[in-house]
Amino acid sequence: MFPSMLDHYQVQLTRMLEAEQYGEAKELLRFLLQCQGEDERHYEEWDSLLTWLDMAFPEDGSSRDDTGFIMANVDKDDENEALMREQILNPPDQDEAYVNQVLYIMQHHPMIDQQMLALERAAYVQAEDINDTIIEWLMTQQVHPVVQFKALQCLRKRGASGTVTIERLGEIVELEMDATPLSMDDFPEPVNRILNRTEQVAEVDDPTLPHFARELWKESLQFLYGTAAYHWMLREDEDTVDCFAAALHLTLLLTVYGSANDDDIRDTYGITEGLRFRYEQACRALRQVALLQQSGDDEPQS
Repeated sequence: MFPSMLDHYQVQLTRMLEAEQYGEAKELLRFLLQCQGEDERHYEEWDSLLTWLDMAFPEDGSSRDDTGFIMANVDKDDENEALMREQILNPPDQDEAYVNQVLYIMQHHPMIDQQMLALERAAYVQAEDINDTIIEWLMTQQVHPVVQFKALQCLRKRGASGTVTIERLGEIVELEMDATPLSMDDFPEPVNRILNRTEQVAEVDDPTLPHFARELWKESLQFLYGTAAYHWMLREDEDTVDCFAAALHLTLLLTVYGSANDDDIRDTYGITEGLRFRYEQACRALRQVALLQQSGDDEPQS
């Protein structure tokens, strides 16, 4: 499981416990215990908490077997959080000290999540030259790919237009700032067809997998946006959709369960020998993202 996915569910678990939603909390804990590849202490904590909840609240969630119910509640909570978050990110008093603090954290903070939060604040900053500062930072400093993508989203929210040339995953790419996707719906149709294909197949084996597939795909796109691999997935042909969908499914199983059968994946998606090379290219692109996710995300970025 990617670090941000784990953090997301840890936060949701805390909320459920605070709201005394013990049945939903137990179902989420059972799901987390099925995932593989996490630190052993996480499993010990989850198992201990689940045992305590089963003893303290045996009547809550004992017969529920629908993780979709949990996800629906999570989505509803996220909507309410988004409204509160915007109010916090856009304070009425934005003096020079506030603006300088936002820009300093954006450029120099050693934690990626703090850089991302600063960029969310920067989208609302009412000051001149912010766009130029962000663009110059992107063009001259070594910035984590996910932070780059967040900065591009910030620039679009601020109404920036024109192109910016930056290095992403070792490639020099030129990007239209006002074309940066702000949500999954903003991505070109072939990108979402890949996800839909994987979701349909994965749901047959495990109804919880489509949610993880969506999170994995969103995170992968933040890394790959603008690169050669990204432009390749924009092709309209079904073979490209199949290759990337199969690669996403393989990466999903490795991320959640720790193992996957490559032959079964290729058979399911119709990856013939003629498509084998293209499929393996897609796998390499997603594997590169997974390796970057797992290798010290929280190092200084400038």
